[in-house]
Order: sequence, then C-alpha cells, then structure tokens
Amino acid sequence: MINTSRSRIIVTFTLILAILAGIIAIGVGGVYIPIPDILSTLFSSTSEAVNTTIIWDIRLPRVLLAMIIGANIAISGALLQAVMGNPLADPGLTGVTSGAAACVLVIMLAAPEYTQFIPIAAFGGGLIAASIVYALAWRRSGISPVTIILSGVAVNALCGGLIGLLTIMYSDRLPAAVQWLNGSLAAKGNNALMMVLPYAIVGWILSFFAIRKANIIRLGDQVASNLGENVNRIRILLSLLAVFLAAISVAAIGMIGFVGLVVPHMARLLVGSDYKYMMPMSMALGALVLLIADTGGRTLFSPLDIPAGILMAVIGAPYFLYLMRKKAF
Repeated sequence: MINTSRSRIIVTFTLILAILAGIIAIGVGGVYIPIPDILSTLFSSTSEAVNTTIIWDIRLPRVLLAMIIGANIAISGALLQAVMGNPLADPGLTGVTSGAAACVLVIMLAAPEYTQFIPIAAFGGGLIAASIVYALAWRRSGISPVTIILSGVAVNALCGGLIGLLTIMYSDRLPAAVQWLNGSLAAKGNNALMMVLPYAIVGWILSFFAIRKANIIRLGDQVASNLGENVNRIRILLSLLAVFLAAISVAAIGMIGFVGLVVPHMARLLVGSDYKYMMPMSMALGALVLLIADTGGRTLFSPLDIPAGILMAVIGAPYFLYLMRKKAF
C-alpha cells in the first residue's frame, strides 16, 4: 500500500515540475529567451517589445493549451479505465476521439460557416462512439474488457472511414484540416486557449467531485451495489464527463492518442489506484507529458513543427504493445 504522505509529495512535485517545464518551454524555439527575461515579461511591464510579442501572443498560449489538453485527456482516460474496468481503456482506443474528430471534420470541411458549433459536435460524436462501444461490450455478467478494445477498434475503423470519405469529397479544403487531424498545436493562440479554458475548468471541478464515485466503481459492480450505489448511473455520469473532457480537447487541437492510456498507468504506478491521488497526479502528469511532446516537436525537428499527436503515437504505441504483452487487461 502506498503511503498517503508520499503520494501528496509526488503529486506536488509533479505539479511543480510541470510549471517549471512550462517556463522552460516558453523560452526555447527559433528565438531563445532566458528564464529571467521570461519572468520579467510575465510579471513586469518593462520588458522588450519583441519578447512581449513572442511570449504573450505565441508561446504562452501554446504552452498553456498543451498543458490543459494534456490534463483533460489524462483525466478522461483515468475515468474511462474506472468505468470500463479495463486498464487499456482511453479516449483513443475506445473510439471517443475518432467519433469526436469525425463530427468536427464534417463541420470543418462540409459546413465551415458553423464553426461555432464545433465543441457541441465533438461532444456529440464522442458520446455516440462511447455509447456504441459500451453497448457492444456490455454483458449480463458485466463489461468484458477484451470486448471493449475490440469494439473500440471497430468504431475507430468506422470513424476512420468517414474521415477518409470526407477528405476525398472535400480535398480542396483539406490543407486547413491536415494539421488538426494530426493533433497539432501549431499556430494555436489565445482564441483556441479561451475556447478550451472555460470548459476545462468546469470539467476539472466535476472530476474532483467524481473521485469518490470513481473509487467505488473500480471496486466492481457487486461491491458498489452492496454500498447502495446505482452502478449504471455512476457509469453514465463518469462516461459523460470523460467524453466531455476528451471532446473539447479534440475540438481545440485534433486527435491526440495514447495520453489517456499512458499517463493514468504512470500515475497509478507512482501514487497507487486511489483516485484521490491518482486523479490530480494524472492531471499534472498529463500536462507535463503533452507539453514535452509539443515542445520536442517544435524544437528538435526545427524548422519543421511536428504535431504532438504524431510524437505521442510514436511513444504510446510501443507502450500499448508492452501492456498487452504483460497481459495488463
């Protein structure tokens, strides 16, 4: 059993590390900005005009957006793993991400005049995909973990086909959507940040209220029922919250895979399975992981800006295979 004091220290340390990584990420790029100059620009009005423009208009929004999206997807994955009783469940593997992406792409390519409805479309698409997976995986004896993955593969294939069809039908409009499909934060500024932030704050608050329910549901249906809980209602509410967090992330930057799979596993290894610590740990670690992926994508391959979604796929896919090899499900 993991010591609670140790868990608090690890969560606090990870949060501080994420903040420090964010400050460093603001400084690196085509124009290097030392940390003292960053702090001066952020907390003083006497900084150079060039630094002010680079930091406030370009790098800070992107860094904050990466951290917010990373936290969202990690929490979503942690909730789905509790709901489905499967350590391999995450928004990408269960079809939530691809369902949200398919609906968003319909608006982006077929009806760009309705872009204000992208967050709603993303939520609707993710919810439909999650409902299909849940319905296919449900058995009288409970949810089958293996069937969840197989159902997710089928839903992903269906949504992938829809995405492919849209890209062929609207190939003349495709360049604007290519980076989005790959989960890129390039050219994402204050508008994208302000679109996501209010939804994210609401999702985080609800997630912390859901910690007790997540702890109960992970104990199993029988135990939860014996405690007087309505198991199906808990599953529905936690699933809605998980889809909401994943959908707003897809609406903002596109498809990011494996964050919701890798991060909760890392959090569980570090602080245990108690969602009182695992939830904030997933949040802080998700912010850190996606920030590192995005910063690496725009600096290590300069002048190319490699989307964070591609780097996460390169990292996450081998980890997924490792978990399957270890029979984690």
